[in-house]
Amino acid sequence: MMFDTILRGGHVIDLAARHNGLLDVGVLNGKIAAVAPSLAASQAKNIIDVSGKLVLPGMIDTHGHIYEHVTGKFGLNADMVGVQSGVTTVVDQGGPSCMTLPGFRAFIATPSKTRVLCFISAYLVGGLEGHYYPELYGPGQVNVAHTARTAKENPDIVRGIKAHAEIGGASRWGLDVIKLGKKIAVETGLPLYIHLGQLWPEKEGTHIDPDELVRELVPLMDEGDVLAHPFTRHPGGFISTETGNVHPIVWAALERGVTVDVGHGSHFSFDMAAQVMKAGIKPYTLGADMHGYNVKISHAGKDAAANPFFGVAPFNLTNAMSKLLYLGMSLPEVVATVTSNPAKMLGMTDQIGSLGIGFDADISVVELHQGAFELADNSGVKVTTNRMITPSFCLRAGEYIAATSPLIPPAMESLAA
Repeated sequence: MMFDTILRGGHVIDLAARHNGLLDVGVLNGKIAAVAPSLAASQAKNIIDVSGKLVLPGMIDTHGHIYEHVTGKFGLNADMVGVQSGVTTVVDQGGPSCMTLPGFRAFIATPSKTRVLCFISAYLVGGLEGHYYPELYGPGQVNVAHTARTAKENPDIVRGIKAHAEIGGASRWGLDVIKLGKKIAVETGLPLYIHLGQLWPEKEGTHIDPDELVRELVPLMDEGDVLAHPFTRHPGGFISTETGNVHPIVWAALERGVTVDVGHGSHFSFDMAAQVMKAGIKPYTLGADMHGYNVKISHAGKDAAANPFFGVAPFNLTNAMSKLLYLGMSLPEVVATVTSNPAKMLGMTDQIGSLGIGFDADISVVELHQGAFELADNSGVKVTTNRMITPSFCLRAGEYIAATSPLIPPAMESLAA
């Protein structure tokens, strides 16, 4: 067999196909054509030497904000977050709504080289920098029938439903919005993705107990639904303010098949992550949660600094992967959070998340550096890690795209003498 491209000599980690070792990958007509210990150079038009690098199924970022221009400064360019960062699939979390999905398809999903999917917003207004306008995110701004119909009419890009469970919203409407979001999820047969961690200030004259909010929320969730931001530095996460331990009801949810997505963003706290993971909870998927207020190129002075999710610690998906390594997850476990596990979450194991023969040739090539590197969170905590993952390039349906995104943090200098 002849191949258009052979990736030669890389360490392939593909949990779905049970590959973990030195293998060559052959690509033909934009599809995976072979994965084998050795493919002859004479069989390929193009050989790419990936010796010393990790070759992964195309990485999947389960939490992005890429409805560029429509969601204001919040939305980033899809290809900067995606293929130019070595990531072949990006899931926009709650940017498009039933009203704005046609624009998302026409202006974001279709022209982007990145595979673009979304969890459609439960709210009519979608993303729209909603952190500034809580009045737009109440139960009166949800249309269950229209949102469900739009999701069912666009199954190729709508893979779930997005809603928020946090104390600012609960002080206004209780959990009414979440219950409506769950109705949409049930009607469509799609997972419900729930944001944890405070988003809006509490309504004047009210006070919501974050522990009680979690206790009321979690029983509404079913197998396949997703709890996001388990490591949030904002009130209302996995750790009880009463006991300092993981909420018992969170354990109950995980036992019945609710999964956990990191949703890094400006939420991520090393202290909270250490507490949650010490208790034995590991994230199932890893969304970087990149948006215009947590990357330096999009900061807009005082306006950005006033945003509740303004962040200064540089990160991207591979940086977040490095943090999970630091926190004690194994390399295969971390790879699973951006490949096979999100493919299951999206109901797309027959298309992405593996280097399966006949799949689109979506391949991420990354480097695992050894040394001493600094990692930071947005609480101001800095740690030193001995392993750092950075993107090198990807193939998207067989097309080579270098990792040149300005969103990739600068190469971290070794702190070793």
